Amino acid sequence: MDINNSLFSFIKEHQNADVVQLLLAANRYPDVDVRFAATQIAARQHIKDKLPLWYDNDRLLFPSLLAVEQCSSELTALYKSDLLDGEKFICDLTGGLGVDTYFFSQRTDNVLYVENDKPCFNTAMYNFGILQATNIEGHCGCAYSFIKQMPKTNMLYIDPSRRSNYRKRLFSLKDCCPNITVLLPQMLLLAPKIIAKLSPMLDLKHTLELLPETAEIHVIAVKNECKELLFVIKRGAAPDNPTIYCVNFISEMDRQVFVFGINDERQAQCEVNSRILSYIYEPNVAILKAGGFKLIAQQYGVAKLHINSHLYTSDEILPAFPGRIFRVERVYRFNTATCRQIRKDIPKANLTARNFPLTVNDLRHRISVLEGGDDYIFATTTDADGKILIHCRKI
Repeated sequence: MDINNSLFSFIKEHQNADVVQLLLAANRYPDVDVRFAATQIAARQHIKDKLPLWYDNDRLLFPSLLAVEQCSSELTALYKSDLLDGEKFICDLTGGLGVDTYFFSQRTDNVLYVENDKPCFNTAMYNFGILQATNIEGHCGCAYSFIKQMPKTNMLYIDPSRRSNYRKRLFSLKDCCPNITVLLPQMLLLAPKIIAKLSPMLDLKHTLELLPETAEIHVIAVKNECKELLFVIKRGAAPDNPTIYCVNFISEMDRQVFVFGINDERQAQCEVNSRILSYIYEPNVAILKAGGFKLIAQQYGVAKLHINSHLYTSDEILPAFPGRIFRVERVYRFNTATCRQIRKDIPKANLTARNFPLTVNDLRHRISVLEGGDDYIFATTTDADGKILIHCRKI
């Protein structure tokens, strides 16, 4: 790519600009490709927190804002690179912007980068050069074609596209491109280990049925927002109790981790206690997605409020609990009189509904409580008291 220094200077000078206003004022900069510059500025604004290492490099380029929106974050890419176990030669079959490829290249000897979209491929290869990732070899083409002639490798990585040609989000494995269920037999002939990055919307049980050689599942959340499902598939493996790793990044240096076997959860028993004790616990979203509802209670000695309510209670505070912790202030039975009382007692609160017949929006309308503030209200159902509202303060 032949990008001159003046264009890079323009991008840096306007890095905090409103790109819409910049495009409207394009005639003020006759010597600058303002549309291209605006794409770069918008992309860089998007990756400032998502990819700080790349943001700090003024010479990197981005093919589109969509490519930036779809790429892995630095935190999740680093996590995936930590899943390498001495593999020397790996292949990224769906390279995209190349973020995962780059971080893999920092932990192994050689990486094959495969990408079907020509502009994205060219940009990624340019960026690899700027980043001095000299151990990455690029191949422009689709995974279906490349896999027929590629050499054997130690590990394959695949991140199927989850958008149709009309940019509608897709969540079924069979609807994504490439279709991993079709490629999987050939992939396992070429590599003993596969890491598949899948949509966090997928149902784990159903996906395991489609990918029966899965040895590990990693549910990755960042600041309590589920970002990725990683299925680690190993040739010849047929585990009846695959390990699930639930990881919630609170910050770059701090993470909550909960690990369990999927069959261990099915066989586990936990105490159900309808009585609201001094503290309420809500597991982080990675644990909720993975379905570790009973084992989390066993390990931390908390009681479930109801078999269908993934809220827990105890009389002692447990600071290490992997989720949110609340001190109980008051419990209300849900009826017309208490709804009127809550309006007076708690004018503003954050609402959560768990095993409750109303949505959060319907509940907020019913009790007329404004959103936000330091107070939290959990709407739930217990066997002892029926529908209740638990007023809490976050610890």
